[in-house]
Amino acid sequence: MNWKLAARAAKMNPSVLREILKVTERPGIISLAGGLPSPKTFPIQAFADACAEVLHNDGQAALQYAASEGYAPLRQAVADMLQWNVDPSQVLITTGSQQGLDLVAKVLIDPGSKVLVETPTYLGALQAFGPMEPNPVGVASDDEGVVVEDLVAKAKDARFVYLLPNFQNPTGRTMTEARRAAVSAAAAAADLPIVEDNPYGELWFDEAPPLPLAARNPEGVIYLGSFSKVLAPGLRLGFLVAPKSIYPKLLQAKQAVDLHTPIFTQRMVSAVMKDGFLERHVPTIRALYKRQRDAMIAALQREMKGLDVKFNAPKGGMFLWARLPEGIDTVTLLPKAVERNVAFVPGAPFYAGQGDPRTLRLSFVTASVEEIDTAIAALAQTLREELALVGDKKLAAAQI
Repeated sequence: MNWKLAARAAKMNPSVLREILKVTERPGIISLAGGLPSPKTFPIQAFADACAEVLHNDGQAALQYAASEGYAPLRQAVADMLQWNVDPSQVLITTGSQQGLDLVAKVLIDPGSKVLVETPTYLGALQAFGPMEPNPVGVASDDEGVVVEDLVAKAKDARFVYLLPNFQNPTGRTMTEARRAAVSAAAAAADLPIVEDNPYGELWFDEAPPLPLAARNPEGVIYLGSFSKVLAPGLRLGFLVAPKSIYPKLLQAKQAVDLHTPIFTQRMVSAVMKDGFLERHVPTIRALYKRQRDAMIAALQREMKGLDVKFNAPKGGMFLWARLPEGIDTVTLLPKAVERNVAFVPGAPFYAGQGDPRTLRLSFVTASVEEIDTAIAALAQTLREELALVGDKKLAAAQI
């Protein structure tokens, strides 16, 4: 059969991250690649208890179709845990926050629409937006977030700007208070909507990040959140908070996709969250991830000494960003690192335009301290060998 594909299907590409994750399934590989929460943090007993409670108390309703907006007590719980005045009617429960990105794309993007993103940005967002055929434009960014002057210069005719202010994926950086205030003011003045993605905001190590952008201009921001990083990703449970002016269209888009997020999962999470469970549970995740971040930074400082490798020290989240010396391409480096049983994510796919081939993302949350030490040592040795090859090629070219 000769299937005639829609034009948008050509915009759908395999996930670079998912392809890399296949490599990590090989025995012996220490993966610093995937953005997977540590399974040590999954509250299995709490879910077992909640599952029994939900089925016992109202099993028929938990297994039936339900409202597209989401389970009312869970929507209320989401509104209550946010840092600004949110009406539960503005909360839409989604099947993972990735679905929220898909809904935003379907409602706000036409073919050719200009969409602004950070440099670099979350690869999954670029994939979610891609089938709607936007024109993604990278906005210059530094250690404090997007550069306001470049944002203003590129804001004209943009449908929205997509931002991850807290412990950004892939860089791990956090937008400062001053930059948030400036970005919020500039976006409002330019009539530029913001899509704020905050899956990592609760995973801070020493102090909580500044208030969300949505708290500063609720009418100008669609806010996305997730339970994947604080409970478990297998739940596929997220949410969005939208201004009342745009909420109905997002709801209609969701109804066309899946009718509603599984109500059993929603009820179970609502049962787990009662009595302040998250307030007790999330600090244990922070403590674990902080120890592993510290171990990775110490290993990089030790093993990469003298190799001209630049890296940051994220204040929370799951990722660390590094830039290797001139002449190194991390896409070429990856299979050589895998031969030494360590995997990472090359940085170039995270850019809307031409990516920096020297960059890479490291996740510090699933490997143990001992595995981190072993993996970084192996990565450093791989880099030394690659630098030697690059040097030999330059010498040979100079002699021609």
